[in-house]
Amino acid sequence: MRLFSAVFVVCFMLVSTVHSASTPVVHERQDWKTFFDQHDAVGTLVVLDQRSANAVFQVYNSKRASTPYLPASTYKIPHALFALEHGVVKDEFQVFKWDGKKRDFDVWNSDHNLRSSMRGSVVWVYQWMAQQIGEQAAKTYLEKADYGNADPSGGKDGYWLDGNIRINAFEQISFLQKLYANSLPFRVEHQRLVKDIIVVEAGRDWILRAKTGWEGSFGWWVGYVEWPNGPVFFALNIDTPNRIGDLPKREAITRTVLQSMQALPATDR
Repeated sequence: MRLFSAVFVVCFMLVSTVHSASTPVVHERQDWKTFFDQHDAVGTLVVLDQRSANAVFQVYNSKRASTPYLPASTYKIPHALFALEHGVVKDEFQVFKWDGKKRDFDVWNSDHNLRSSMRGSVVWVYQWMAQQIGEQAAKTYLEKADYGNADPSGGKDGYWLDGNIRINAFEQISFLQKLYANSLPFRVEHQRLVKDIIVVEAGRDWILRAKTGWEGSFGWWVGYVEWPNGPVFFALNIDTPNRIGDLPKREAITRTVLQSMQALPATDR
């Protein structure tokens, strides 16, 4: 009985939330509130550090982390993969011709390929992809990938922007884990290409792969840092009441937390 009690106490101290076998094991990081407060931000951050065995989800605001949101432009990661699988995109060099229509962001007003459209988060390229793939095929791909609620219906500008698809922060990481391991039910070369085009920066022994997203009222930054001894996955979601003015906070908060864990080197940016 004493042994059982001791084990229970240790487990309770290390892990704050265990609901069921299908629910992530979560270690609440209330101390991360400081990083959000420094940027006057409200949101959640989930980190899964797999550089050591028995990794658990470290989470600030687990309730929000479990709440489904539109994926916004973080959906460009699976979307690019689906487009490659469907044959809509042949390779990273295929050119998508700009239609000459002026859009809000200057980077969108030019021709693009898969790499530049991911880097510039060029919405019209992915709107075109969605039209070519179609809703039924998109649903099939989403179900195969086990991505969020797998519902590509609705939406005026794109179902990932204002439609019915939803995903939470834990599910973002689950998808990224499978992409990292090339274990999604799609061609390995397509998974490797998508991982290549989401590289943000790299050092001698680490690579940061990530994608931002913004719905208007909230924003994402999801991705992972590769290290020789394992990856560190992350998914941040914050409110953006100041709209564009709040967007730099996504990376700023996440980078500070990752740096505090030695999961990302400090930079001058």
